Amino acid sequence: MPAFYRYPLPNGRGSDFLDVASPRRGFSLSYILNTHADQEAMLHTIGARSVEDLFKNIPDGLRLKRPLRVPPALTEIELQQHIGELCKRNQSADDAVCFLGGGSYDHFIPAVVDVVAARSEYYTAYTPYQAEASQGSLQAFFEYQTLIAQLTGMEVANASLYEGGSAVAESVLMALAIHPDRSRVLVAESVHPEYRRTLGTYLANLPVQIVTLSTPEGFLDPDELRKSVNDNTLCVIVQHPNFFGALEEVEAIGKLCHEKGGLFVVSFDPISLGLLKRPGQYGADIAVAEGQCLGNPMVYGGPYLGIMACRQEFVRKMPGRLVGQTVDRNGKRCWVLTLQTREQHIRREKATSNICTNQGLFALRAAAYLAALGPNGLRETAELCLRKAHYLSGLLKVIPGISLRFDRPFFKEFTVQVPGDVSAWLERLLKAGYHAGLELGRWYPSLHDCITIAVTEKRTRQELDGLASAFHAEIKGM
Repeated sequence: MPAFYRYPLPNGRGSDFLDVASPRRGFSLSYILNTHADQEAMLHTIGARSVEDLFKNIPDGLRLKRPLRVPPALTEIELQQHIGELCKRNQSADDAVCFLGGGSYDHFIPAVVDVVAARSEYYTAYTPYQAEASQGSLQAFFEYQTLIAQLTGMEVANASLYEGGSAVAESVLMALAIHPDRSRVLVAESVHPEYRRTLGTYLANLPVQIVTLSTPEGFLDPDELRKSVNDNTLCVIVQHPNFFGALEEVEAIGKLCHEKGGLFVVSFDPISLGLLKRPGQYGADIAVAEGQCLGNPMVYGGPYLGIMACRQEFVRKMPGRLVGQTVDRNGKRCWVLTLQTREQHIRREKATSNICTNQGLFALRAAAYLAALGPNGLRETAELCLRKAHYLSGLLKVIPGISLRFDRPFFKEFTVQVPGDVSAWLERLLKAGYHAGLELGRWYPSLHDCITIAVTEKRTRQELDGLASAFHAEIKGM
């Protein structure tokens, strides 16, 4: 392909051409904003004669003596074709029947969610700060907060955090602000391993002890928790349903935690609350979640939405921003950023967190999703997930060589144990047309022969039967 393209001028003279790619020949239509003319103007403004003058203070011995190994320049057309070829290497959840889970799920998204979120006043706006926030954006955040508070049964919710992992970590920072005299954090091993790694990163340089409680049977045994909780316990963190899909003994765990004066933190699945008790109903002090399942696509793992709600008495220790409803000087209803104890707004030592913004667009999508489904729609979605997951588990556990790893109630995810190399299993199942699940060995060496399978309301009976047949064919082929 030539390095540039030439077109006849409008005057019809075939000998005159425009060079649309090369800045050295004729007229250039550059699509790179930092042009040679821009560079000259900037150098003139700061009083430098050349780019070399900008680096004259760098010792000669530290300068690179060879050209950078940068491939030849591409035209815009060539670049678009190249990027297109790279994109084809990605494999989305839609390229095979998706049974992936672990915080990212292939749930149905009603068309109204995309229509609302695609409105230009929402889609093109960056998340606004303080006085820049329009009434429309503030109202959308307020509606989101209201829906999350109703969903969780908690008294207050903020306008969202970054994603599920940082929401867990921020809950512990919040607990520290509430009980600065305590330093022992108990976290169940059944909490998402990446959430626990995020927590470790957040707390690495703080005087806090993180104790991971073993869950060999796929859930946190309250009797084991009783041995570890004490008067120095800051909080107990569980995930419900947990990373293996199993339900935790949340009421017993919360009671044990509160007996010692600690805070009970629950990471929940928002869809599960269509059927399960809400965190506010079983004594959670802080409830956090990954909000991707609420009307947001999987998008190769992010960006996503962090959900946080808490009891009213802790609202002033909550990180991020919180939108409130009030009236203006004319008595009309309006919305304001009521609480935003962030580094940008108050003295740094008084800030509850360095969280400086919220996932505005994803929170808007979650609000549109919840409003579109309503309580009945959410319950129906949860029931479909539950029934289809149990239907598939029933098909798989009767296949010789395959068994359910944990004897626990579950919602939409469950863990199976298979013979042989799990990576090879998943690779062959993918060739058969199925993203069959998550390999647990990457996080839990003792579960190297286990796969966690997620079933959403989108999966059809034909797809469930097909995955079971593919598992059966793998067993027969061994």
